[in-house]
Amino acid sequence: MANQNGGELNPFKIAQKQLDKAAAVLGLDPAIHAFLREPLRELHVTLPVKMDDGSTKIFKGFRVQYNDARGPTKGGIRFHSQETIDTVRALAAWMTWKCAVVDIPLGGGKGGVVCNPKEMSPGELERLSRAYIRQVGRILGLEKDVPAPDVYTTPQIMAWMADEYAFLKGHNEFGVITGKPLELGGSQGRGDATARGGMITIREAAKVLGIDTQGATMAIQGFGNAGQYAATLGIELLGLKIVAVSDSKGGIYNPDGLDPDDVIKHKRETGSVINYPGAKPVSNEEILELPVDILAPSALENQITARNADRIRPKIVSELANGPTTLEGDDAFYKNGVYVLPDFLCNAGGVTVSYFEMVQNAYDYYWDLPTVHERLDIKMTTAYHAVHETAQRFEIDMRTAAYVIAVDRVATAVRLRGWV
Repeated sequence: MANQNGGELNPFKIAQKQLDKAAAVLGLDPAIHAFLREPLRELHVTLPVKMDDGSTKIFKGFRVQYNDARGPTKGGIRFHSQETIDTVRALAAWMTWKCAVVDIPLGGGKGGVVCNPKEMSPGELERLSRAYIRQVGRILGLEKDVPAPDVYTTPQIMAWMADEYAFLKGHNEFGVITGKPLELGGSQGRGDATARGGMITIREAAKVLGIDTQGATMAIQGFGNAGQYAATLGIELLGLKIVAVSDSKGGIYNPDGLDPDDVIKHKRETGSVINYPGAKPVSNEEILELPVDILAPSALENQITARNADRIRPKIVSELANGPTTLEGDDAFYKNGVYVLPDFLCNAGGVTVSYFEMVQNAYDYYWDLPTVHERLDIKMTTAYHAVHETAQRFEIDMRTAAYVIAVDRVATAVRLRGWV
């Protein structure tokens, strides 16, 4: 699928073309390149769920295990009305590269259910969550594939899934699902891990680029979990000034700065950031084009395309969402000197702390919050500098540099195992 300006919008085709760029830089063996362009395996499931009104509704679900050469696959489960298998394939591919770029011993997977969780009661969501695990549980396991929360899935949903898996197996196996509540083997620091990892990469990029983050302006498109934490942590850790945020209903802008805690309270009370007092309304498209130092796309994929990329001119784009920038958007950013922190580096804090959760579950000993933060900082800082140095060495953009590192690590594992 392409937009009217000829830009590719199918997320899986975008992921494949991103891989192709890195393969060209690496001079990758053609057979390994072809192997890495496709998922190893995928499962499509049909889920009948009894609704509160007594009717039965049929849902479609997916689980894709993209590549497990470096370890068990790992990746979130999305509940979204627009979910497609190609989106799940792309996200599973990006998870493969994400785990490799931060050098954790996992492969990439992803899952999804086509549904609108906003229209479902807690009871209906629980029955759907359990139905998904009943069908997909056969390919999950600590040594196989470990799911986690993603768009519109929560620690409570992970708890239901972990319980259903335990029922299927006949014993507790908490490490098979991450992003769980603390009381069921969750990790300290998991809630804000995606945003915290993003802030660490912004901090390191700002040092390299000579940007003072104190008072630097930031706009956040998407004010869910990652976006809200990005706003509060941006102020707490970096001294940023948050001037604009948006959610699915629209956005708000105040060049003098917003109080994120107050905006979060407003959203909790009204269901959206719109109509926040003392701020000007902006659309989700307009928020991307505001004159800010740092832009954090934190919503869904394909937000920055050939249509609007030339008008988006922050110093840093920090991709907390997966796949927010198309190939044409990337080309425009590189040409215009916009420094991109690519999604599978920038938002890798979530999977890194999920990996920490697996480790803690495995030996039944849990770390305190400062330990989690310290270990996350080391992982993210090391990964950022490896990507930046690779971009400089090959004179390529940051996304291609991140791919070069990740693809090389996965290709090496594939070669050593004798698969290709």
